[in-house]
Amino acid sequence: MDKHDGFMKALKCRECGREYPLTATHVCEFDFGPLEVAYDYDRIKKSLTKAAIQSRPKSMWRYRELLPVAGEPTVGVQVGFTPLIKADRLAKKLGIRELWIKNDTVNYPTLSFKDRVVSVALSRARELGFTTVACASTGNLANSVAANAAAAGLKAYVFIPSDLEQGKIVNSLVYGATVIGIKGHYDEVNRLCAEIAGKFGWAFVNVNMRPYYAEGSKSMGYEIVEQLDWRTPQHTVVPMASGSLLTKIQKSYQEFTKLGLIPETSYKSHGAQATG
Repeated sequence: MDKHDGFMKALKCRECGREYPLTATHVCEFDFGPLEVAYDYDRIKKSLTKAAIQSRPKSMWRYRELLPVAGEPTVGVQVGFTPLIKADRLAKKLGIRELWIKNDTVNYPTLSFKDRVVSVALSRARELGFTTVACASTGNLANSVAANAAAAGLKAYVFIPSDLEQGKIVNSLVYGATVIGIKGHYDEVNRLCAEIAGKFGWAFVNVNMRPYYAEGSKSMGYEIVEQLDWRTPQHTVVPMASGSLLTKIQKSYQEFTKLGLIPETSYKSHGAQATG
């Protein structure tokens, strides 16, 4: 492991286990499996203690050893550590003993959990030498990339379906991002972005930077456990606005267990979304 890679060891294929350098790449060349960041948990265990975490500023970066940046974060340093609210009346109505709601709508700067993943992706993009960042989005991600890129002095391109509602587009335009409407649905926009990422050498947060970007979602799980006084919730219900959020919150519980920060317990994660 290179001393400049922080606590990261490599990018690893989820399907075959092949390892790749910690660059801007996201797919295995052999079986097209997604690449994920592999960490040196033995080293992390030595520095990431409960006392160390609690002595740090109240942001998602208090768990920085488990987030994929080599040095100190440079984008979105105030993101995270959003309130966990005890909802007694709703619990009573639902007939359950105890209910907590994680209010991630107060993230800085764009009031969305996407600020978590974007701050990680852009901090890593700067470490890899990128000056232009981009994304494919239907709204919240575009706003977060535009806002965080503006704060970091990075050039931003945002690709959206051309029929997106005006309110979402304005939120990206006010930060000076170049917003490009594409005729077609989100999957077609995403496919075009995969081609552009290779051609222009831009850091697309949800394409070539995806292994780093996706890890930012884990921070929500770490916070939930700490805010519950180092307990894992028996059930966690996760909105399916991002399938990655569901899997990464599950991963955060597994990592805290592996590091001895919480005891091994049984728990379940559930995905939920609006009908229709």
